[in-house]
Amino acid sequence: MADYDARSGTVLPTGGLVTLTHVIYGLHAFSAVAGLVGTMLIVTAFLTGWPSLIAVILNYVKRSDVRGTFLESHFRWQIRTFWFALLWTVIAGLFFVTFVGIPLAVAIVAFVGLWVLYRIIRGWLALISERSMPMP
Repeated sequence: MADYDARSGTVLPTGGLVTLTHVIYGLHAFSAVAGLVGTMLIVTAFLTGWPSLIAVILNYVKRSDVRGTFLESHFRWQIRTFWFALLWTVIAGLFFVTFVGIPLAVAIVAFVGLWVLYRIIRGWLALISERSMPMP
């Protein structure tokens, strides 16, 4: 039987799922930081690094387990961060193939890299505080 939070009326997640969500944020953060300190860009490391790819796969595999808990919003936050970063990177790539669009492509990639870091930090801090992420 699931435990309920009487204050918010939501299902309380198990400790294992909370730990898993921390691990997933850690995998995403590891990829992003590797891009920051390595030879890759933040966003490309985030999208192609094995830790981040494993994290997204875990998000999809465990998504049904967190349904109805505050962790559901974190999983959605993490998944959306990955796919929107990929979308903007593809758009930047399209700009990059034109000589005139190269400066715009570089600006997009830099902005998306900072946005990815922001999303990881904001989400992880909310998880530590056991708060949900905003749902669109």
